[in-house]
Amino acid sequence: MSSLSNRQIKLAARPVGLPKASDWEAAVSVARDPEPGEALVKVLYLSLDPAMRGWMSDQRSYMPPAKLGEPMRAGGVGVVVASNDPALAAGDYVYGWLNAQEYATLKAASLAKLDANVAPLPAYLNVLGGPGMTAYFGLLDVGKPQAGNTVVVSGAAGAVGMTVGQIAKIQGCRVVGIAGGAEKCAYLVDELGFDAAIDYKAGPVAAGLREHCPDGIDVYFDNVGGDTLDACLARLAMRARVVICGAISQYNATSAIKGPSNYLSLLVNRASMTGMLVFDYRDRFPEAVRAMVGWMAEGKLKSREHVVEGGVAAFPETLLMLFRGENFGKLVLHVADA
Repeated sequence: MSSLSNRQIKLAARPVGLPKASDWEAAVSVARDPEPGEALVKVLYLSLDPAMRGWMSDQRSYMPPAKLGEPMRAGGVGVVVASNDPALAAGDYVYGWLNAQEYATLKAASLAKLDANVAPLPAYLNVLGGPGMTAYFGLLDVGKPQAGNTVVVSGAAGAVGMTVGQIAKIQGCRVVGIAGGAEKCAYLVDELGFDAAIDYKAGPVAAGLREHCPDGIDVYFDNVGGDTLDACLARLAMRARVVICGAISQYNATSAIKGPSNYLSLLVNRASMTGMLVFDYRDRFPEAVRAMVGWMAEGKLKSREHVVEGGVAAFPETLLMLFRGENFGKLVLHVADA
């Protein structure tokens, strides 16, 4: 029998507005031994994602709500401690829905084996994980960029936005990022090769778009929604493509979600606006991973993670960093060493 103590952060209540301390419950259990077909995994890193705010709600969505009284849903990277399935062995690194806890006992078939020699483990929660897959398919399949296009991405200093911009540059596009703060904007241009960056904290986004997109926006990749989406809709070029990936500005709203008032620009410019979910492309993930690994090896694609220390107990406060715009790159919580 396992005697491993398993600290967990459980969802105690459905938040109203920003999640608060009373929405969480810290608990301790004993890690469960793996039954046939299962593996016991020690959680090393957890992914913190804006989508979590939606999962905490009980509203209809693309995934069932996270369950009250259970460890909060979270993707993570871990190491197999014990296995009762021939597909996995102790010492294997894996990715899966490990959730906000120190140990997870899961079906081996639900875990993806990782190669730590290809990339650092946190990168599997970023460029080689869900955010990278979102950027790859959202931009290439939905946005359909063409060489010479002007591509604008909001939330550009976040996990998805950074990768969208870099892939757009690889495709020969002109790229403008929207981010908060001079440091983030400088990084986008100086380190990632964006052609320009608009600091939404320094002035109106609309003014920055007029300056940096004089001929309009051909592809807008939206991670923010709200006023930023409206500003970009007003600047669309003919037959532009708008990719709706996220709307972090709206996730903690306590009133009705703000919809786009400039939507008639879609009509005037014969443009399209399409929502995308990365789960629709699950069968093609290997294609994207191969491309990403190749671009990383060529030095064309960088994976930046904002790793926070503190173990699983730091999960609630770390999540809030997303909604305060404090993360710089993919937000990852370091739970334990291997």
